[in-house]
Amino acid sequence: MIRLRVASYNVHQCVGLDGRRDAARVAAVLREIDADFVGLQEVDARPGGDATSMQMHYLADALGLHAVAGPTIVRPGGHYGNALLSRRAAREVRHIDLTVYRREPRAAIDADFDVDGDAARVRVLVTHLGLLPGERRTQVRRLLDALGAEPEAITVVCGDINEWFAVGRPLRWLHARLGRTRGLPSFPAGFPLFALDRLWVHPRAALRRLRVHRTSAASDHLPLVADLEIA
Repeated sequence: MIRLRVASYNVHQCVGLDGRRDAARVAAVLREIDADFVGLQEVDARPGGDATSMQMHYLADALGLHAVAGPTIVRPGGHYGNALLSRRAAREVRHIDLTVYRREPRAAIDADFDVDGDAARVRVLVTHLGLLPGERRTQVRRLLDALGAEPEAITVVCGDINEWFAVGRPLRWLHARLGRTRGLPSFPAGFPLFALDRLWVHPRAALRRLRVHRTSAASDHLPLVADLEIA
């Protein structure tokens, strides 16, 4: 039996509820979780500078993890968007463009990993969807196209889905393809009411536990954590 832990965390550029930007505080939260894969949203991935401006690299180094950048906004001074941290180096990485015309650029990281040698394959997708309902519907259709009719590997889809309505079409479509998982309130961190952060595992039977990690408010979101068992 292979046991894996996956986390999804919108780190809000490492700005906590106290307004202080502190990547070390986010690293401490991730150290508590001790996940094999961590999907991050709203993270800086600049090529140089201090912990404030190169958050992805700082977090990966602090935790001893590999990092895959998934920038959605590319600037001369550095990149910003999604990231995927992992104990193992990715076998293959793809990037899915989810930008909808004239809206904020959005994307997804789509990466394959070998676990337990080559005994099992795990596919992890990390994303952060848009703010408008029509925008999210278009983005989820693109994600489903990338996933294919029936995912072949153990597949994890995680991120800040930004869907406020539990019966919204984007959630229903993802539940139908990947299996229904509970919506756990993770936002706002100080008094979580809304299940904006989501995590799916396919096949559903591989998901043993899904929880929100209660922690100091290092971001305006709380991390979502899933424990998997793969036969």
